[in-house]
Amino acid sequence: MLPPLVAALLVTLAPLTAQAGRALTAEDWYRFQAVSDLEIAPDGAAVAYLVTSYDKASDESRAALWSADWSGQHSEQLTHGESVSEPRFSPDGRSLSFLSARPSEATTQLWLLDRHGGEPRQLTHVSGEIAAYAWSPDGAHIVLVMHGVKEEHGEGTPGKLGKAGKLRKREAAATPLVIDAFQFKEDEEGYLTAASRTHLYLLDVRSGTVEALTSDPERADSLPAFSADGRQIAYISHKPGGGAEDAGIDEIYVVSTAAGSKPRRLLKTWAPNHQHLAWSPDGRLIAFLIGDEPKFNAYILDDLAVVEVASGHVRDLTDKLDRAVVLPRFTSDGRAIQFAVEDDGFRYPAQVVLATGAITHLGESMVVSELETSAGHTAVLATSDASAVEVYALEAGKLRPLSAHNRALLDEIALGTVEDIAFTSRDGTAIHGRIVKPADFVQGHRYPTILWIHGGPNGQDQHELILEGRGPSLVRQLFATHGYVVLGVNYRGSSGRGKSFARSIFADWGHKEVEDLLAGVDYATAKGIADPARVAIGGWSYGGILTDYVIASDGRFRAAISGAGSGNQLTMYGTDEYIVQYTAELGPPWRNPALWTQVSYPFFHADRIRTPTLFLGGTKDFNVPIGGGEQMYQALRTLGIPTQLIVYPGEYHTLTRPSFLVDRSRRYLAWMEQYLGPSP
Repeated sequence: MLPPLVAALLVTLAPLTAQAGRALTAEDWYRFQAVSDLEIAPDGAAVAYLVTSYDKASDESRAALWSADWSGQHSEQLTHGESVSEPRFSPDGRSLSFLSARPSEATTQLWLLDRHGGEPRQLTHVSGEIAAYAWSPDGAHIVLVMHGVKEEHGEGTPGKLGKAGKLRKREAAATPLVIDAFQFKEDEEGYLTAASRTHLYLLDVRSGTVEALTSDPERADSLPAFSADGRQIAYISHKPGGGAEDAGIDEIYVVSTAAGSKPRRLLKTWAPNHQHLAWSPDGRLIAFLIGDEPKFNAYILDDLAVVEVASGHVRDLTDKLDRAVVLPRFTSDGRAIQFAVEDDGFRYPAQVVLATGAITHLGESMVVSELETSAGHTAVLATSDASAVEVYALEAGKLRPLSAHNRALLDEIALGTVEDIAFTSRDGTAIHGRIVKPADFVQGHRYPTILWIHGGPNGQDQHELILEGRGPSLVRQLFATHGYVVLGVNYRGSSGRGKSFARSIFADWGHKEVEDLLAGVDYATAKGIADPARVAIGGWSYGGILTDYVIASDGRFRAAISGAGSGNQLTMYGTDEYIVQYTAELGPPWRNPALWTQVSYPFFHADRIRTPTLFLGGTKDFNVPIGGGEQMYQALRTLGIPTQLIVYPGEYHTLTRPSFLVDRSRRYLAWMEQYLGPSP
């Protein structure tokens, strides 16, 4: 029996009306709306957020700015047309700012909009590309994170930055890219050159004048945060052009907003997965996240810490928690920090009291993707097995909805039921996961079963319904609503079970994970759920990589789908974005050729594969380049194994083009039906 709080929250997150009972279709992508980028007003009386829709006519995904009052009685769409990003409330709460690339401008600019609507006003006319920004507490200044700045008054003169419109008149022919960074590639960002390194600039909101705060061409600066009095800015800096010894390091600097000030380095720390800086209201502390040494780069569980600005003394607040921490936010009184904890299928909100170090849960049975707090109010983006991400007020451990953008669509769908499962792997290790059964599941009947693997490996299968491009939960529901049973296994290497569990596959890829995944299939078979003659496998990213590992290890699978995967890890060295991990965990290939061959066994033992496999990927993916799928496709094609390669032009690791998302869903269903037979 579920605890009362758990049951209450699951009811809160579930769609409110009875489901009509139809299956998910590929075309439903055109109706999904992805909610993200939550902000809360300084007075706590309203929230703002982005809603991304998938437009069929233009074949584009577009993000619009929405707001809702704290009562949940009123919400409205504030922007239309061009996509926007990075919404922020102005310090007085009267306006909302955002980034957008409008037709009249050559680059992304900063805009300001009245909180209750109207036409936005352009705040910047800069030649550089704005990546992020932060308001000063008094609203007089904004710190811009920019790269590619071209200055009116000559090289090295800060001055007022040139009008972006002038770029069109002086566009030059393409020039060679000069690379000097240790990690020189990043998905979506492309090749990382000196020109792509971001620096900080201070915008005077009234005059429009922009002054450089940081300008060292050897460094990249990001994530600025103003102190409460507005006199100092903390930020992250690192040196891309350095060697391996500089990789995986975050340096926290503080710079005064006074003219001519020199940045002061506060500390060096291991880089986490998701860094965030936050000043305490009294200006004495900065909260930040601590990662792990580079050899554990792929298995980091971020810790929450604070540093005293005056002394540099660091205090780790969650070192005993042994779970990943994200989204730290100081409470308004500065006595505690709220954050989210990733734990065994959930991501619950919590807080730590600074005076005592005591950690309390603010609500457990939920998956929180974003958290914001102000004026005693806490808002979250949360999801469950039956509800896509929406905005909620978090009050006394309970969720009160402030948005319902996907409710009408999901009310039509007979979503599969999700159950927690636990079993033991080959060596006796306890493994947890989820099983998704069709809504009309009949006990005692064996079903065609699909093992769908989450990426990472740093990540976990959670009680969520994620609509983004590679979210495994939506794919599982797509299959479940068409009559398949679907398994999600939190194999070793996953987060949510502590550091030891995550690190257990260190330099030993495709071994313990494969045993854990196969044990999940054995579990479903032994329970009389899975039809052993009709099992399939698939996944995206590390899920695609593990698909290649599994089908090269076991011949039971009738079909496989390997999205954005690879089987020859040796060829990923220097072609993807994971050089920090490779160098620290495996060592260079010339030092450890046997180990590199070992973790590349799907390609070097492709002749063991008998499973018909569908390979997919985007041409611009620098996370797991499409060459990884192309090689495996070519190997199986040469061996006469039924296979197909789907190439999505212009797409990165995560697909965003609506017609491609629809196409992929259709192919997923068609491939499984072709080789597993019609679903019940």
